[in-house]
Amino acid sequence: MIDSFGDEAQRQKWLPGLCSMDLLSSYCLTEPGAGSDAGALKTRAVRDGDHYVVNGVKQFISGAGVSDVYIVMARTGAEGAGGISTLVIEKDTPGLSFGAEEKKMGWNAQPTRQVVFEDLRVPVANRLGDEGIGFKIAMAGLDGGRLNIGACSLGGAQAALDKSVGYMRERKAFGKPIAQFQALQFTLADMATELEAARTFIWRAAAALDAKAHDATKLCAMAKRIATDTGFDVANKALQLHGGYGYLADYGIEKIVRDLRVHQILEGTNEIMRLIVARDLLGR
Repeated sequence: MIDSFGDEAQRQKWLPGLCSMDLLSSYCLTEPGAGSDAGALKTRAVRDGDHYVVNGVKQFISGAGVSDVYIVMARTGAEGAGGISTLVIEKDTPGLSFGAEEKKMGWNAQPTRQVVFEDLRVPVANRLGDEGIGFKIAMAGLDGGRLNIGACSLGGAQAALDKSVGYMRERKAFGKPIAQFQALQFTLADMATELEAARTFIWRAAAALDAKAHDATKLCAMAKRIATDTGFDVANKALQLHGGYGYLADYGIEKIVRDLRVHQILEGTNEIMRLIVARDLLGR
């Protein structure tokens, strides 16, 4: 987002550290009362000379408290999507604080917390693009994010599939490896086929996004929905193939199932993905 919408000074300031991962960043759009309805966000940035004064709260922010750079969507104008701008806020800025770390079903390898702004002053020079285009910037950032989360789902599901293949070769029932039972072979074949189809769709959407194709947003929404639904389904089937052992932490399958479940919610719920596709098809 900084690369696409920032000016040269902003790119020089933040991109080297972000690309090398010396700096980590968080995307701050969701609020306690504005999840899927992102255009209704309430965090406000009021112009005061060469600064904005920011007040508000962001919810469910991945990496909050650990990240060095926060890309924040805030209201600088009237209600609705057209009144939103995008600000880059650095971790040590006075007035920036974080809520308690959320206790989650999965995704425990990173913190998820509120990001709180209390009379925080950020230079106008930290605004990406013009005032009022923040919603456009946020949505553009989501296209790539949806592909990323879809790819994460496929990676997790592939790991679960690989574990299942190994387990079926070793586990014996009724005097032979369960890999020899045709019903379980069919399940395994369907898991692999569905994963490959979803992977192909992710590549298709990624190519469209790189090419700035007119239908890239629709394809990214389609791919995210397919990949995250498929990823969770494959992981869940892998747990079933492991039987009671799949439910134990020792085998690593239950963790994959817990971690992949949230992918159907992140970067826009899969219901919102359907809405994006339908609106595109209907010309709305």
